[in-house]
Amino acid sequence: MSAGYLSSFAEDEGYLDFARVGPPSRPVVEAGTAALAAVSAAGLGTVDELMGAEGRALAAASRLLGFPPGNVAYSPSTSAGLFQAAFAVHGPVLVSPAEFPANLYPWWRAASAGRVGVVPLPAGPVTPDAVRTALPGSDAAALVVSAVDFATGFRADLPGLREVLGERLLVVDAIQGLGAVDEDWTAADVLVAGGQKWLRSGWSTGVVAVSDRALERLDPLLAGWTGVQDATGYDGEEHPLAEGAARFSTTNTSPVAQACLAAGLELLEAAGPAWVAGRISARVDELLELLDRRGVLVTSSRERAARAGIVAFRVPGVDGAELHAALGRAGVTCTRHGERVRLSVHATTTPVALQRVDDALSLLGATAAQA
Repeated sequence: MSAGYLSSFAEDEGYLDFARVGPPSRPVVEAGTAALAAVSAAGLGTVDELMGAEGRALAAASRLLGFPPGNVAYSPSTSAGLFQAAFAVHGPVLVSPAEFPANLYPWWRAASAGRVGVVPLPAGPVTPDAVRTALPGSDAAALVVSAVDFATGFRADLPGLREVLGERLLVVDAIQGLGAVDEDWTAADVLVAGGQKWLRSGWSTGVVAVSDRALERLDPLLAGWTGVQDATGYDGEEHPLAEGAARFSTTNTSPVAQACLAAGLELLEAAGPAWVAGRISARVDELLELLDRRGVLVTSSRERAARAGIVAFRVPGVDGAELHAALGRAGVTCTRHGERVRLSVHATTTPVALQRVDDALSLLGATAAQA
């Protein structure tokens, strides 16, 4: 299947921006196109048939994540899932201010509404030791953490955090890790991930997975009409919450997007998540070797257990904008964060991409030498 997986993608060889968006595969594009075409020629049973894509997507997500089928629900984005979680938790939550804003605003908004109290963690990676130090006196009900940090690429030790937390809830924003690393995701009590990055399934796709412990404790304040029992019983009465993770639904989401997610997850499953993660890790090794040879300052995690597919670096004495522009001129697509550039590789990344990075750094070195 490895050759079939690799041949399913068509991004430019210099594309190193998977942490921003992962170009979807041909099967994903075909699934979305077919779903839209079906809607355009809608007839008897078309809508019901299209709605079946959600079941396919959730079944694949259940297998990928290791959660029971009833503990997985569809989410149109990471943010949507995190807002559901933030307004379902009661009590103080530990949150690092270094989180991506999508994993900060839901908790701030829930705090403003009196639902939770936000307890900031100290600056630095969210490690088991850091959490162990912060727990006494915090009365924390939950820890909120990214599986992989968007800027530094630091990969959280989810099993270690689970052990430190005990019966407290572990809420994980997994968008930068799911599809990039081989992980036991069942350490999380609430896991949220959009499908547009490492899952390469397009925008408006995503999943929420909820442990049995979390289902017992969470109060899904944002549950909508599709998050209740007998949702199509239009009787003007408030209905009881749906069983399982389905209670975290607000409304019907796009069956076109659901078809895309199903195709993306099934392709990953066929290739093997461990195989994909191994390819990514090997490319990161090669990229780090290249950057070390060029003498740049790598600011992201290096240890295999503490990284995923993100490599961040800066070149001392070179402005971040110029570094980013030089990479662009060499045909490299990547993201700039201030003076740093973030490169992110995937299983489909080829040596051509790394050569383009090397070419750009070589030219920057020549320019610096002449200055």
